[in-house]
Amino acid sequence: MALTGRTALLAALGSLPIGIWEPSWTGILAVNTPLALACACDFALAAPVRRLRLTRSGDTSVRLGDPADVTLTVTNPSRRPLRAHLRDAWPPSAWQPGTEQDASRHRVTVPPGERRRVTTRLLPTRRGDRHADRVTVRSFGPLGLFTRQGTHAVPWTVRVLPPFHSRKHLPAKLARLRELDGRTTVLTRGEGTEFDSLREYVPGDDTRSIDWRATARHATVAVRTWRPERDRHILLVLDTGRTSAGRVGDAPRLDASMDAALLLGALASRAGDRVDLLAHDRRTRALVQGRTAHQLLPALVNAMAPLEPELVETDARGLTAAALHTAPRRSLIVLLTSLEAAPVEEGLLPVLSRLTKRHTVIVASVADPAVEAMAASRGSAEAVYDAASAAQAKAERRRTADTLMRHGVTVVDATPSDLAPALADAYLTLKSAGRL
Repeated sequence: MALTGRTALLAALGSLPIGIWEPSWTGILAVNTPLALACACDFALAAPVRRLRLTRSGDTSVRLGDPADVTLTVTNPSRRPLRAHLRDAWPPSAWQPGTEQDASRHRVTVPPGERRRVTTRLLPTRRGDRHADRVTVRSFGPLGLFTRQGTHAVPWTVRVLPPFHSRKHLPAKLARLRELDGRTTVLTRGEGTEFDSLREYVPGDDTRSIDWRATARHATVAVRTWRPERDRHILLVLDTGRTSAGRVGDAPRLDASMDAALLLGALASRAGDRVDLLAHDRRTRALVQGRTAHQLLPALVNAMAPLEPELVETDARGLTAAALHTAPRRSLIVLLTSLEAAPVEEGLLPVLSRLTKRHTVIVASVADPAVEAMAASRGSAEAVYDAASAAQAKAERRRTADTLMRHGVTVVDATPSDLAPALADAYLTLKSAGRL
């Protein structure tokens, strides 16, 4: 039971100093007795809080950056009308900064035996599962002198999915895939290694694709068309260890790696390839296997949503063993990790031959655009020192990338905004060259 400001003011009237107000004891009783009766009646007429029934409905998942609406249904089974202030509590990351006060508090009036709905709009700022906290209800009497207050546990979870910003690149990559697949009219033959069909020669065709036997049977020159191989296995490996926690801009490197993995997964599934996901540091954090093309993208975003970087050094041997177990046959393994010299030289390089011996390997890494800006800075002694440090860091990344390429690895090193399309281009290049 909470004492309102109005109640405190009225109660104070009965305790004023004698020098200011000098009523007789009869006068005091005459004033306080009606006030006490009014407070008692107000308290008695306030709807009980504990008997309220509260249930939830609404969104259970939302992409990061989009709003989610969660509806709270308040049922009043008592014989008294409910006049209440209600606070629907959620974690701070479920709101934009400064908006919680307005979004989480509601006024509600529920007649006896009826129910009303209030909607809380969430705008999460982080990936993962957001769990509802308690609902606090403050019930007022008709005079507003006394209130009843209580809390209810009304569980609900909203899963915040990766935003998948790189999906804007998907139409362009699919158009290039159709060209490689020979389904778009072009002046050059469709690339690939699987024979598709014969067609009439047009200027610009590679003469090596001429089918001389078919030409001898027809009056025109016939060329073979090819299409990229289908039903190949793609394994996306997310390194969730210490290096993935480094922030690039406003987000950790892991988020940019997820975005690139989603674009490549969507593209490869459209190309007819089978795509799996493995997230690993010292143990497997997520595994997606055996999904059809229609099931793949929802499965990937659901598996990635709760992933957070772990502040431990990645066990490269364990990661390699998990990848080989997930991809027992020849596959394209895309490892999204860091190009820092120490983790690569001490962790990845000693076990890299186990991957490249059987599989085609791409290593994709997130570069920091701030380093590029530092490398171009001039104008003061401090800026020159910054530029020298940035140039040294870039040279070290290039040396690490060159070392990996000498081991037969394709390296993609790009900023967060460019990593996803660059990785998709590397996949299409390998596919057109018949290296899958």
